[in-house]
Amino acid sequence: QNESKFENWKETGSGGRIYRFEIKGHKGWKAIYLKEVDKNEKTISFRHEIYNEKNELVEIHEKYPTEKGHKKIKR
Repeated sequence: QNESKFENWKETGSGGRIYRFEIKGHKGWKAIYLKEVDKNEKTISFRHEIYNEKNELVEIHEKYPTEKGHKKIKR
């Protein structure tokens, strides 16, 4: 199921995976969704990262296991 929703993934050392999905935004910005699962495909964490047109990380939004809201990255 995860493989059908996410473009690609990489294996972790513990037998889990980190799934990655990228969405292109306006003016060169992009969002990358990251979902980490354990070896049984149980979700460990889920967040999305926002990058500006210079490919600089500008914001992180942690969604799971705890909703932490948007965190701006200071430059």
